[in-house]
Amino acid sequence: MRLVLVGPPGAGKGTQAEFISEHFGIPKISTGDIFRGNVSGGTDLGKLAKKYMDAGDLVPDEVTNAMVRDRLAQEDARDGFLLDGFPRNVAQAKVLDGILAEFGSGLSVVLELDVDQDEVVRRLSGRRSCKKCGHVWHLEYDPPSSPGVCDRCGGQLYHRDDDEPATVRHRLEVYLAQTSPLVKYYSSRDQLVAIDALGTVEDVTERAIEALKPYA
Repeated sequence: MRLVLVGPPGAGKGTQAEFISEHFGIPKISTGDIFRGNVSGGTDLGKLAKKYMDAGDLVPDEVTNAMVRDRLAQEDARDGFLLDGFPRNVAQAKVLDGILAEFGSGLSVVLELDVDQDEVVRRLSGRRSCKKCGHVWHLEYDPPSSPGVCDRCGGQLYHRDDDEPATVRHRLEVYLAQTSPLVKYYSSRDQLVAIDALGTVEDVTERAIEALKPYA
């Protein structure tokens, strides 16, 4: 199964990606992992990307596309994969189509995690991160025993700037502007399956696996 996972910030993509990839026995491939792997590994693409990142500039699409192509060419992705974070727009979707066609394959399905915007704001704005160990707690869903103190290491918890409600809503606006055309693109090709991402992690995982069974 060659799967792309889409959904807004706070939809639980990272969590669900882990469970889905494990269930179907396919590697989870995220753009964050690809970037870190190339930069830490000192590849030519990693060195190029680092120049842009160090300058505070966005890494150009052609560099990201090349990294994705290299990753999908690896042996463990030959029989399937789960892509998280790519493509982010229709242009990248067409690049992905070209990469897979080059490998003699195609995309099986795109799974959209559908979640209400107010719920996303509630999920993200309630997060508190530990300054010492980096663990993320949630005031409502996974609160620490003592307010402001990490149960794991005793470090101080803080509210990240990008988890402020106003910032979260702006991130959602950006996501919708970029991704709505992408969702329409895959929907028009009958490749899109959407599930409700509200509820417990276990409930959402169950829905995802059930929705993906026909494509496995």
